[in-house]
Amino acid sequence: MTKDHGPSIKDDATYEALLEQGASKQKAARIANAQASPDQHPSEKGGKAQPYEDWTKDDLYARAQELDVDGRSTMTKDALIAALRDR
Repeated sequence: MTKDHGPSIKDDATYEALLEQGASKQKAARIANAQASPDQHPSEKGGKAQPYEDWTKDDLYARAQELDVDGRSTMTKDALIAALRDR
């Protein structure tokens, strides 16, 4: 029988199983709560963004600006891609 972990954990059985597998309490709580919600699908892949190679240099620069990448103004397209992947 699973232990009741309070109102912040929506699926106690999943939470306990994840803890036994070595997940942190925070990670186990996120996954257990996402699986308990009909609006979330944690096992599905994420978005369908294009690979950085298909982005324009201006788009890469804008993304680097959002992430506050140092030296972005002098970087080539390849350097911007490398810097963004390092983040």
